[in-house]
Amino acid sequence: MEPQKWLIEDSRYVYDRKPYMTLREDSVRLPNGARIPDYFVFEYPDWVSVLAVTTERQFVLIRQYRHGIGQVHFELPAGVVDPGEPLLESARRELLEETGYGGGDWQLLLRACANPGTHTNWCHIFLATGVERLETQQLDHTEEISVHLLAPDEVLAMLRSGGMAQALHSAALWRYFAEK
Repeated sequence: MEPQKWLIEDSRYVYDRKPYMTLREDSVRLPNGARIPDYFVFEYPDWVSVLAVTTERQFVLIRQYRHGIGQVHFELPAGVVDPGEPLLESARRELLEETGYGGGDWQLLLRACANPGTHTNWCHIFLATGVERLETQQLDHTEEISVHLLAPDEVLAMLRSGGMAQALHSAALWRYFAEK
């Protein structure tokens, strides 16, 4: 028998900072009758990330400080999908803003949840091949991002050594290497 959906008996917002995050507290009843009076759910907008490869087969990665873990790691260019913005347009915008790279051929590589037990959003990871430097970075005032071009063997070494903490970004790169 397949697991069944939970019944929400009551729901209230504990924290609301749209569009970036809201925290909802649900009181739920499970199909077996058990009750969880305080199940917390983070409501986030969808995210996009870009696994970008240049015409010279170099990977366009970024490095930035992440306050949650207090460390700097490699990441894919990424960001929040603006309300009403098409996913591909959002991904193209994020790559260009964070790195100055664009163009090339684009396809959806991976769609995944960071934590489907407590998060409502999806991460849509695009593969962009044949990208080129088009302009300088256009960073927000809260962003400090360095751009790095790595060869495939350097990316594999970085992944194996733990140089990327973002699990969804790592998953996309591992999938790319598994399929290529």
